[in-house]
Amino acid sequence: MDASTVFVAPFGLASTLRFVEAAAARDGSRLTVIGQEPSGSFAAKLSAESRARLAGYEQVADCHDVDALPEAVRRIAGRTSARHHLAEDARSAMAFARETLPLVAKPPAGAGAKDTFRVDELADLESWLRRVPPTPDRPLLLEEGVQGREFSFDSVSIGGKHVFHSISEYSPTPLQVMESPWIQWTVLLPREIDGPEYADILAAGPRVLDVLGMHSGVTHMEWFRRHDASIAISEVAARPPGAQFSSLISWAHGIDFYRAWAEVSVFDRFEVPERKYAAGAAYLRGQGEGRVARVHGIERAREELGDLVVEAKIPRPGQPKASSYEGEGYVVLRHPDTQVVREGLQRLVQILQVELAV
Repeated sequence: MDASTVFVAPFGLASTLRFVEAAAARDGSRLTVIGQEPSGSFAAKLSAESRARLAGYEQVADCHDVDALPEAVRRIAGRTSARHHLAEDARSAMAFARETLPLVAKPPAGAGAKDTFRVDELADLESWLRRVPPTPDRPLLLEEGVQGREFSFDSVSIGGKHVFHSISEYSPTPLQVMESPWIQWTVLLPREIDGPEYADILAAGPRVLDVLGMHSGVTHMEWFRRHDASIAISEVAARPPGAQFSSLISWAHGIDFYRAWAEVSVFDRFEVPERKYAAGAAYLRGQGEGRVARVHGIERAREELGDLVVEAKIPRPGQPKASSYEGEGYVVLRHPDTQVVREGLQRLVQILQVELAV
């Protein structure tokens, strides 16, 4: 994800253009100019290279108008980032939805995709608002829907410096999992995460943490790879990740990440480990309602994949249906080859089936 920068330049004077072109030349920055000249007139004064790198131009009547500038920035933001609205009543929620479908609705504070739902039709949101109307004390966050593959960027910062990161791939996305109770999903931590396929998030993630003022601690960031290959960061939590991610990070690096978190939190200390393995978890979710009756495929999974298993929680008969999207159990695999773990996870969700019964 590129950082978005707005440069206010009332007129394309020679001295001003030198600064504009320097800003446009920066890697990792999408530059938009606000000015009083017509866009064609301003662009004609730039070099061909700078014109090609310019993300946009917004004309205003007076760059010294303190009301006009914020409005121009809002128009730019509407074109370059996901739209969002914190609704404190049903009326404002519906007004935003009419302009933004599809969207995602969720509480401002939460974890594990709980109480998060996709809105494709206004009628769906209307129905929800009748049951759970937002209030100033319990607002509803509405965000423009982002389509693509979902990942996490988990990191450690010490003294304001980014010192460690781990990337995880969801399959499918958590929202799809919440919408389909029958899906058994997986998370993969590839062994190789410093290559060109992750260059954009490796550049954007630490910058986002800097902007948010992260000093020392562990963070969990959710991000998407859109269908056009661009990325979008959807949320950042100043906490360790859930859903066994800390265990997966431990297995991938051969460390105790829970202990490492304590060291970071108490002593501002962290020894950066080497990522020696790929690791992943398959989350086992029961089919139907009730309690766990039996788990099918355990022996077959043990025969085919037993050498890869480093941790497991197999659902027990009589265990109640889980309330979270993590399901009733999980199996963790580890191997130096990422593809071996990827294929093993997919095989696990094919073999293991949790049967529920009333």
